[in-house]
Amino acid sequence: MDSGEGNNETAVTRWTPSTIYPDMWVDPDDDPRETEVETVDERGTLLESLRHFRLTIEMKCAGLDAEQMARRSVPPSTMSMLGLVRHMAEDERHFRRMAGEDSPRIYRTAEDRDGDWNGAVADPTVVEDAWRQWRAESEVTDRYIAGFADLGTRTGEGPLREILVAQIAEYARHCGHADLLRERIDGRVGQ
Repeated sequence: MDSGEGNNETAVTRWTPSTIYPDMWVDPDDDPRETEVETVDERGTLLESLRHFRLTIEMKCAGLDAEQMARRSVPPSTMSMLGLVRHMAEDERHFRRMAGEDSPRIYRTAEDRDGDWNGAVADPTVVEDAWRQWRAESEVTDRYIAGFADLGTRTGEGPLREILVAQIAEYARHCGHADLLRERIDGRVGQ
């Protein structure tokens, strides 16, 4: 198995700022995902999970410059941290389309179905736009969900709760990708 040495790749050393657990992103007391909020119902649990995974994406990108955000660090994949942010903005709209809203695509086109990934270039304005777009789409999704008193309401492709669970699963899946991408960029590891 090739370790990457000898094929012109820069060796990356694993690291974390955590002082308690060497495999954690941050010390538990410094983790903004951990709150004292106790979820007591289905809605609270699902929305807390969505918040957690959205925040994980932000944390995994923290401190990266435009070149690092756009770096495709697991060739031949076109995935990058920047592409991931753009993809999740696109996915927020996809969630609402599945729930019945008319939400046109942001980056993808009929000619470039991977426009969210392919357009992720090392330009600070592209990075800034991706974050702005993702945050705006997340807020619209939150307002959309808040408009339903019952998550069992059938919308678009099924009950809202099922579509919301699929959205949470999509975030969780991509948080795993973010772990690998970030470690390949600068060696930072963690939960």
